[in-house]
Amino acid sequence: MQLDINQIQKYLPHRYPFLLIDKVVEMERYKRIVAIKSVTINEGFFQGHFPGKPVMPGVLILESMAQAGGLLLLQEIPDREKKLLYLASMSDVKFRRPVVPGDQLRIEVNILTWKGDLCKIDAKAFVDGNLATEAKMLCVMADREEPANS
Repeated sequence: MQLDINQIQKYLPHRYPFLLIDKVVEMERYKRIVAIKSVTINEGFFQGHFPGKPVMPGVLILESMAQAGGLLLLQEIPDREKKLLYLASMSDVKFRRPVVPGDQLRIEVNILTWKGDLCKIDAKAFVDGNLATEAKMLCVMADREEPANS
């Protein structure tokens, strides 16, 4: 299954400037997803990270990986508009190479375990076939609170 940005936005609550995946090129329900993030110099974070030597912050690479995993999980939740996925923990995080403007991240996420509201995923981000970042992540699903009336 493939998804474009409009289809992604039907499932993920994230929006610009914090939506960090652009398309899905592969998805196998309950198992794995492959998403793409095109990294451009127009990203706001490059203004300060780092002037003259732009590098995508590692935490945003991890966030893009978490968003891909969240998209895979939210596909399977019937009342997903009433739910949010939170990142509960990360382990075995490794940054193997910097990600810079012009790179295209290929994000591969596999579900390791999913029990109730908890899901453990294995996530990897590649640039040109080379591993850039990897992590194991634990996600927890929670009810989305209704916005307060003003």
